[in-house]
Amino acid sequence: MIDWLSIERGNAPLILAFPHVGSDLADVAAQFRSPWLARRDADWWVDRLYAFAADRGATLIRTTISRSVIDLNRDPSGASLYPGQATTALCPTTTFDGDPLYAAAPPDEAEIARRRDRWFTPYHDALEAEIARLRALHPHIVLYDAHSIRSHVPRLFDDELPQFNIGTDGGATCDTALESAVAALCAASGHSHVVNGRFRGGWTTRHYGRPEQGVQAIQMELAMRGYLTEPGEPTPANWPAPIDPDPVILPTLRQIIAACIDFAKGRP
Repeated sequence: MIDWLSIERGNAPLILAFPHVGSDLADVAAQFRSPWLARRDADWWVDRLYAFAADRGATLIRTTISRSVIDLNRDPSGASLYPGQATTALCPTTTFDGDPLYAAAPPDEAEIARRRDRWFTPYHDALEAEIARLRALHPHIVLYDAHSIRSHVPRLFDDELPQFNIGTDGGATCDTALESAVAALCAASGHSHVVNGRFRGGWTTRHYGRPEQGVQAIQMELAMRGYLTEPGEPTPANWPAPIDPDPVILPTLRQIIAACIDFAKGRP
């Protein structure tokens, strides 16, 4: 039993992974110069937004550990997923906006290795085990990596981020038909969307997406304005904002989850 890792098992051919919904700073909290800054970039409330998927038989995997402690969606080697573009590291030293996270020296290689062993490896061992369990039941499964981010982060992207950001690493991590089906639902929603734009899929999508082996992986990065009211400037007094009681994008997300299950069952 791992107290920081939650697995809600279902038998449908779909896994939803939530690597960034946690805000627990664990045993490194005292090292951060601001606990609020260290929690600010969480994918706030995304697991609540998709909670309905459990009723469809999906498996939900979430962690309580903050991405500022260790980012479970980065290459464990430390290699950048977006060479030449601003991003954050396996153990981030800055926020999305470039604010320094640490009061003194950032984690050294030994500390990064400790965090990788303590949190990264068990999370991905659990994810691999769920993939194997469901592959034993179904010839094809979909791994849906669920994320969100503020609509405006100038250091990471220009202007306003599209509402739906679909990542398949240029079509390498899932079948074209699945990518097209999800994109069509986003287009029909009336909200903006992009396929393989600024967010092409993180390490989880790229590592596990093997459509020829029955594992279809897709990342969805949501602009937060679709399910909460974003302040002009986040402060400790207004952030995180509460989740909307009736998010405008929820009907589309329900359609997307249904489409992923149907595709895996052979009914694209």
